[in-house]
Amino acid sequence: MDSKLSKPTIALHWITGVLFIGVIILGLYVEGLPRSPERFELLGIHKSLGVIVLAVALIRIAWRFKEGALPAAPEQSRALQIFAKSIQHLLLLATLLMPISGIMMSVGGGRALEVFGVEILAAREKVEWLGSLGHTIHGIAANIIIVLIVLHVLGALKHQLINKDNTLVRMFGR
Repeated sequence: MDSKLSKPTIALHWITGVLFIGVIILGLYVEGLPRSPERFELLGIHKSLGVIVLAVALIRIAWRFKEGALPAAPEQSRALQIFAKSIQHLLLLATLLMPISGIMMSVGGGRALEVFGVEILAAREKVEWLGSLGHTIHGIAANIIIVLIVLHVLGALKHQLINKDNTLVRMFGR
């Protein structure tokens, strides 16, 4: 694979990926904590970073539409190309779905939406069904996303180490 990726494509990929993985790890950590001031403080950071993931993901998706689809590795079978594209598209969808479902939980719970203490959306009355739906999506999607991330990383390593097509080199802008 010789086609060079643009700097914004590379930057948005890594910013989204690192933020998204960080928010997932923080969320899993917070989930295991007992109710305490520390838990609520970390939950606030988790929510704030989640809103930032959503903003970056929207920019990334808009950029992807502008730039077009990333080229598939030519030596891959058609089935592998479809599998790889499916993983990529599901991860892009996840970067929208997880923050949106988190926002649904907050708003549905009658809480304000804040980003590091700055109110983005004022608190309203509880909307039980919205909070419940958001909670269900958030919980189920987290496990699926972890599997997708592992598959994505394994695919990148396969390309680099087995196929030797410089996929990781390209993703680092070289």
